[in-house]
Amino acid sequence: MPEEKGEISSGNSSEVERRALRLLVFREHSRAELCGKLKLKGATPELAERVLDSLEAQNALNDRRFTEAYIAVRQARGFGPIRIRQELMEKGVAGELIQECLMESDPHWDWVLQQAARRRFGACPVTSYQEWAKRVRFLEYRGFSLAVIKRVLVSGWEFATDVASD
Repeated sequence: MPEEKGEISSGNSSEVERRALRLLVFREHSRAELCGKLKLKGATPELAERVLDSLEAQNALNDRRFTEAYIAVRQARGFGPIRIRQELMEKGVAGELIQECLMESDPHWDWVLQQAARRRFGACPVTSYQEWAKRVRFLEYRGFSLAVIKRVLVSGWEFATDVASD
């Protein structure tokens, strides 16, 4: 369908809505993310907003549903709440909604952290401070706070108990 790859003719709301629905078929989008994609294809800001209002009224577009799905996928891939929150903010989701959904998801962040560490490093014990620091940096990059990392992993990494007391 070559017309799908081209620009949206301005003023054609059915074309804008068709494009938006086509994007939503593949995966959930935040309102801001979808609005940006429609504008890139040539939709006027007013037309894009009007179409997005219509899609929200039909429940085809829902920021809460997008946020909950995004959190679930990123948790399953071993990412922590700090990283997930930042990514959702970049996608234009409101901070209050992100916080609500993170609290409602009620994950066991300790378990998510342990699984991420186990997948990346296996059961290999820490043999040096440099190795311990490398693991901590990886987990911080994944979106876990230093306090959570220390609480969960100091007991699991024998060397970490010696390092943590320094």
